[in-house]
Amino acid sequence: MKFNWTTKKLSEIAYINPRESIGKGVVAKKVPMDKLQPFCRDVPEFVLGEYKGGTKFRNDDTIMARITPCLENGKIAKVSVLNTDEIGFGSTEYIVFRAIDGVSDADFLYYLISSPLVRNPAIKSMVGSSGRQRVQTDVVANLDIELPPIEEQRKIGGLLKTFDDKIKLNNEINNNLAV
Repeated sequence: MKFNWTTKKLSEIAYINPRESIGKGVVAKKVPMDKLQPFCRDVPEFVLGEYKGGTKFRNDDTIMARITPCLENGKIAKVSVLNTDEIGFGSTEYIVFRAIDGVSDADFLYYLISSPLVRNPAIKSMVGSSGRQRVQTDVVANLDIELPPIEEQRKIGGLLKTFDDKIKLNNEINNNLAV
């Protein structure tokens, strides 16, 4: 039930492209676009790379492809491959979303960003030349979102995370049986 839900702009419930710092030439964990799997919560792998530029993020951030056809194909993931306080980086074609303490839950935010409530308007906002269209970040930031209280977000995000964890475990079991 949507009891006590409030309507807020996405930019009021998540930091969008939060500022982080990695020195030029520093070797760090990199998540290239081709490493993301469509409609898969977890980043399956990373590479070590010398930082020369790109979008920066931390664990629990959600990264969403902002370029066609990657977004349409479901390239959105929740970062969990970094160590505590480590900063990673990836494609300049990501938009990073970070939960705001006390306002939004990181798991709920991932599922919200992955949902048609955010993806569809983001896709419709794309501009640019054919084949290289990009999401307009300001359009996404200004989306009206119906937001449950933080405790309800934690329950919703936790429940959906449990399903994803079970799917991941079943896939690992299937892969082991196939060997």
